[in-house]
Amino acid sequence: MSVESSPARCHPVATPGGIGVVTGVFRRPQAVQAVRRRRYDGGKLKPRSRRNGPGHGTERDGFDAKHTIRRAAPLMGAPLVKTRHPGVFKRGSRYVVVFRDADGKQHKESARTLDEARGILSARRTDVKRGEFHEQSRVAFRDYAREWIEGYQGRRGSFRGSTREDYERALERFAIPWLGNRTLAQITPRVLSQFVTWLVDEEAQGKRAAEERRAKEAERRAVPERTLPLGDIEPVRLADSTVSNIVKPLRACLATALAEGMIRSNPARDVTLPRRERIVDDDDENVRALSRDQLSAFLAVVHPRYRLMLRFLAATGLRVSELLALQWRHLKLDGSNPCVRVRRGLVRGRFEPPKTRHGRRDVSLSADLVSALRELRKQSEFHTDDDLVFPSLTGTTPLNPENVRQRVLAPAFEEAGTPWASFHTLRHTAASLLFARGANAVQVQRFLGHHSAAFTLQTYVHLLAGDEIEPLSLDAELGGNRVATEATANDDIAREVHDADSAQ
Repeated sequence: MSVESSPARCHPVATPGGIGVVTGVFRRPQAVQAVRRRRYDGGKLKPRSRRNGPGHGTERDGFDAKHTIRRAAPLMGAPLVKTRHPGVFKRGSRYVVVFRDADGKQHKESARTLDEARGILSARRTDVKRGEFHEQSRVAFRDYAREWIEGYQGRRGSFRGSTREDYERALERFAIPWLGNRTLAQITPRVLSQFVTWLVDEEAQGKRAAEERRAKEAERRAVPERTLPLGDIEPVRLADSTVSNIVKPLRACLATALAEGMIRSNPARDVTLPRRERIVDDDDENVRALSRDQLSAFLAVVHPRYRLMLRFLAATGLRVSELLALQWRHLKLDGSNPCVRVRRGLVRGRFEPPKTRHGRRDVSLSADLVSALRELRKQSEFHTDDDLVFPSLTGTTPLNPENVRQRVLAPAFEEAGTPWASFHTLRHTAASLLFARGANAVQVQRFLGHHSAAFTLQTYVHLLAGDEIEPLSLDAELGGNRVATEATANDDIAREVHDADSAQ
């Protein structure tokens, strides 16, 4: 057989570093035996001379120059050594727990100490006995989270599209970059505690924001991101509510993984969120309302086409998203109790139902507002029940709130001397007028669609300050049943009894 047609063969040989494998095309089988006889001496490897090293003497040894010797991989790791505890073995400096699930499949887990191994074995056997054992998933969090957000329907089977977008944004911007390389089983309460610490680190968030800006600039220029400088890094403080909103989708994602048997517990269930003290300047209140004079001045200078819409907003306290989604079917303009039925909102270009049952409400309308709305419907070309009450110029699409804010609202507020005001200021103004009229917190809460009266009171309590409370007079409150402030006959009797006791 010629060299070209001879098949390749592999033979194990001894090398200075251990067992090796000889590969190549041999001229004849006898040459292999000759090599073995010359290289072995009583089972020991003879040292190769410098001349007979790799690339030398291949013709004399009986194989071609293409022949190589490679070191073989170890056949197996350190053996498992039994301990006096069944199911616990020792391998090197660590311990290995071996157990079987309900289906008889064998599982192994590693532990650092014997006590830890015994604890793991006891816990796993208990889980198997109860039918609660689930093999830890090796799926990466990044892959699972992106698949989860596409099909998640919420705990009650209803999930708003805008909420899905918020969840996806929080995962992509924060959770996935920080946790993405870990598997689901590797995410522990300690890891999530470190994640929250990273979220509240202003320097770390400043760097993250700079990296995001660089990535957007690189995408705009169509150049590799690494070719652009990082730029200035300024501290960024995430509010406690923002941190909570970032952790929400993470907690829901891991809860689903637990329900699907991917993990054994939800490490995000008891994660501690920050509760930092809020520092607010006295001159920069979070909630500001217009005075009666300011509101009157604003309505006088605003564009006539939008005057009724903004008057309606200040009188009903609706959110701008609820206002722009109103159809004529939602207005009850006839009868003794005219009202507006809040049943949906415009959120990121989509009509969606209220987030909570409290947002679904009926708000009473005044007689003057009812008359103005009736006249508007009479004059409008789009007056059917399915038409919008305050549409865009086309009549069939909703207004863009950002365009209205920039082109109508901001100039009017500037002219009225309240440049700080916005859409939501009109909602705050409605609340302040209700409180000034004597409404209580529960009434205002239902009017605005808040989830609790406590939240309403906490939000607007500073608007109630200023009026000093009158002293409480018990005489005035109790009328004729005055509280005696001078000595009476009962006092004399009590004194005589006390003196008699003292004499005894």
